[in-house]
Amino acid sequence: MTALIDPINSFARKVPAWAVYVLLSLPIPYFFYLAATGGLGFEPINSLEREMGQVALQLIIVGLLVTPARRFLGLNLLKFRRAIGVMAFVYVVVHLGIWVVLDMSLRFEQMWGDIWKRPYITVGMVAFMMMIPLAVTSNNLSVRKMGAASWRKLHKLTYIAAVLGAAHFIMIQKVWEREPLIYLAVILGALALRYIPKQKATGVDLRG
Repeated sequence: MTALIDPINSFARKVPAWAVYVLLSLPIPYFFYLAATGGLGFEPINSLEREMGQVALQLIIVGLLVTPARRFLGLNLLKFRRAIGVMAFVYVVVHLGIWVVLDMSLRFEQMWGDIWKRPYITVGMVAFMMMIPLAVTSNNLSVRKMGAASWRKLHKLTYIAAVLGAAHFIMIQKVWEREPLIYLAVILGALALRYIPKQKATGVDLRG
């Protein structure tokens, strides 16, 4: 395992964090292009909205797995965790923006009603609201001003937001589907791994 992990860690040390932001931004215009040119099927708006939401959830899962991967495998991707988290929020914002602008055509009264009447929208909106303070404080200045302990406590909201995001994905489906359930299972597994005794927790990493 070490023979495989060490080269990855060595390569990761050479990759700047900003490259992750660029790389993870590229699918956004690509999916919009597909939607505009018929590449997302007969309901391009719904498909585009779904794709953005799924990518957001996938990035949240990757972010949750960074710490377990370091603890149990020695794979150190901590410097990219912040970029992954911020980009997850960006995809959530795009996902929400598609619903507000393209799907609902800025019909705010109807949207407000749907937030209260449709549980899957309510759950998704709560998850989004939880992610806002996480995105705002995803910088070194916030860590210094809040203090490492308070910053870590705040960012545990990620765990709740991740579970709610998976629940939102499950509830959107008209029937029980395997894929959303797998997302929830992976999230719960990633969270469980964080609490398995392995070694003393390290301090807050400020590089990512």
